[in-house]
Amino acid sequence: MNYPRVASLKTAEQFRARLDELRIDLPLDHPLPAGNDLSLARPYQLGERVIGNRFAILPMEGWDGTQDGRPTDFTFRRWENFGKSGAKLIWGGEAVAVRHDGRANPNQLAINSHSVEDLGRLRATLVAAHQGACDGDNDLLTGLQLTHSGRYANPNRHGHREPRIVYRHPLLDERMQGADRSVFSDDELDQLIEDFVTAAGIADEAGFDFVDIKHCHGYLGHELLSAVDRPGKYGGSLENRTRFLKSVIEGIRRSTPAMQIGVRLNVFDFAPFVVEADGVAKPQVSWDYRYAFGGDGSGTGINLDEPVRVLKMLQSLGVRLVCTTAGCPYYCPHIQRPAIFPPSDGYLPPEDPLVGVARQISVTANLKKRFPDMLFVGSGYSYLQEWLPAVASAVVRQGQTDFAGLGRMVLAYPHLPADVLAGKPLDRKRICRTFSDCTTAPRQGMKSGCYPLDPFYKALPERERLVELKRNRQ
Repeated sequence: MNYPRVASLKTAEQFRARLDELRIDLPLDHPLPAGNDLSLARPYQLGERVIGNRFAILPMEGWDGTQDGRPTDFTFRRWENFGKSGAKLIWGGEAVAVRHDGRANPNQLAINSHSVEDLGRLRATLVAAHQGACDGDNDLLTGLQLTHSGRYANPNRHGHREPRIVYRHPLLDERMQGADRSVFSDDELDQLIEDFVTAAGIADEAGFDFVDIKHCHGYLGHELLSAVDRPGKYGGSLENRTRFLKSVIEGIRRSTPAMQIGVRLNVFDFAPFVVEADGVAKPQVSWDYRYAFGGDGSGTGINLDEPVRVLKMLQSLGVRLVCTTAGCPYYCPHIQRPAIFPPSDGYLPPEDPLVGVARQISVTANLKKRFPDMLFVGSGYSYLQEWLPAVASAVVRQGQTDFAGLGRMVLAYPHLPADVLAGKPLDRKRICRTFSDCTTAPRQGMKSGCYPLDPFYKALPERERLVELKRNRQ
């Protein structure tokens, strides 16, 4: 592996030359338009609501709540930064488990008896910060991501997984302790639907404009989409595999009719990857792989037939909000969040991460073309670093997506959207370089944040633990 770092591509000519070497296409607005000519600054009309610009904050799984699922000062600080960012679409802000056994870590937020107050305070903190930074919030749309972590549930003690799965997977069961006793029954899934519906009502009481029914990254909703071997009403046919999602949406429509609904959807997936002796990964299988939703059976290819059918179903149910993503952070992270530096439990990238960025942007553009009336938020932009604004601007201008979604970048550089919209040069010292410490820290039971670049996290004792961990790995 010897891929040039994005920071070394200092001119548009150098960046385009690297794209040509890789035989990938990423549009580029360079120089970046200013003022109202900047596509990222244009408002978006969603029914009667106006969303003020084309930046979105993606939902992230926090590791800084209390053991009973409540926010802490660390959580409030992150949400304050989301508000100050200048982005007008807050897609989830946080992945919140709809019940305790659905938490992906022992410090993730979860719905409990205090959630209306807690979530309301979080949202109020974000809105107040946004008002102070952006002179008003009448064009701000806030959502909350609702999740159950399924196979990756770890609700009680760090490092002690308690998986709940929807089918026995021939590869992942070996990695993630899948067992017959872990499989959800149909009756248990029926109850979980009600838990999602209840959680949506709580989000509504807390003041959120929409809820995201998470169906991505290997968690329960996503795993259901690939449950081709599961018997009963939630497995086998695509109609059965989407029954859970459809039932949650219909339940929310009945109980909280004013609440808008979005879905963060894995639009393609690959087979699990395994690490070779040189540290680089390869697909674990070379046979017909049936379990990649949006895959072509090869383990590393894409077939959008089923994702298109799911989007048609969502459209028929009146769902307009879609956030696209791909892969799973536990078994093929390089296609989900391209990075040059792997986390502690990851692997060296088997491709130039720019290929992963282009793959996500291309698939989102394909789907946006097929569903022009749906609002699409794209993912995978953080690895572009200095070139993020120019690529995002061109992608939005060309109608390949409606919003550029930012995750890791906002942890490192929360003011990036505001700086871009104001025509300011980027602060190179705050640009996310995909060091992956925001993943390594939680994997080691530490709080989530950007330890290399955020002065607040750099001053924490955990910073030294991370440095020592990486030193020992070398």
